Amino acid sequence: MQEIAGHIAQRLRALRRAKGWSLDRAARATGVSKAMLGQIERGESSPTVSTLWKIASGFAVSFSSLFAPPGGEGEVATAGETRWGRDAAGMQARVLFAFDPLLGFEMFEIELAPGAESASTPHAQGVVEHIVVLEGVLGLTLEGGEERRLAPGEGLRFHADRHHLMRNLGEGPLRFHDVIHYLPGAAAGD
Repeated sequence: MQEIAGHIAQRLRALRRAKGWSLDRAARATGVSKAMLGQIERGESSPTVSTLWKIASGFAVSFSSLFAPPGGEGEVATAGETRWGRDAAGMQARVLFAFDPLLGFEMFEIELAPGAESASTPHAQGVVEHIVVLEGVLGLTLEGGEERRLAPGEGLRFHADRHHLMRNLGEGPLRFHDVIHYLPGAAAGD
């Protein structure tokens, strides 16, 4: 876990330097406070998945690039190798395939603790998520819509450039695969 947090800190610093942005400028672009960005860069804070999405969208990079250790194209993650610790919202993620610019996607295995929920701000235009439930019951609410219930083996594809909320509706853990697809023109340049 510490290794991933250190990778996030280094990656955030490198992104800021590459753009020549101050913490103030980065805060305006991402919607994450200057204080929080500074804490993340110093390794003093463990950001939620929602905060990481804001950072990725603000810097126009793929989500997995923030916390996945560098790896070769087509490599499969092994258990625990790229697992992001459970965040304050009760979400844990593991990179199965890091972002591939040729194919325009990345894939995760997500776990939500019983009763946990994760609210996501809109991702960049042209980002589509594909959810397939492996275990448990997922409640998914898209901005302006009703909650959809997904059981094991069920899936849903949606445009992620709007608010969305994922909730664990079951008694046990919820596990699902999440494929993030960056359509042509979507901001995900690494």
